[in-house]
Amino acid sequence: MISEREFESLFNRHFDELRKYLYFKCSDTDLATDIAQDVFTKIWEKRERFTTENIRALLYKMATDNLNSYFRRKKLKQEQKIEFEIENVTPQEEMELAELKEKYEVALAELPEKQRAVFLMNRIEQLTYKEIAERLNVSVKAIEKRMSNAIHFFRTRLKQ
Repeated sequence: MISEREFESLFNRHFDELRKYLYFKCSDTDLATDIAQDVFTKIWEKRERFTTENIRALLYKMATDNLNSYFRRKKLKQEQKIEFEIENVTPQEEMELAELKEKYEVALAELPEKQRAVFLMNRIEQLTYKEIAERLNVSVKAIEKRMSNAIHFFRTRLKQ
């Protein structure tokens, strides 16, 4: 268990370096400060579970995970809708396109979060599998599998 005095010492020793680490990763002072504060808040709330041994590694792991989660949520909110741009279509084609777009948006919303994140990073941001793997801290094989599953999911949903 971490005592109040130990926590204060831990905070004073590591807060600034953790915030600088986060700033290096995201280039946003406010976001880095918020995430660093959240990490220390979680440590304080669950202080019965921790000791001061190896706490530095835990701080960095939690900070990285929180930052990655923040970016995933932000990207998904911004890019959940893909605009279809088609010119010179007949009313029939326009209706079919609207129907297809609706099916796509429903399927995208139903897609499991990990697959949706990979799909949007690849198709919207045009990131390579390697770049996505680095951002999400997983293997390229995991990204390939998620993308394959996402594409299969869309094929089955859009045929219905």
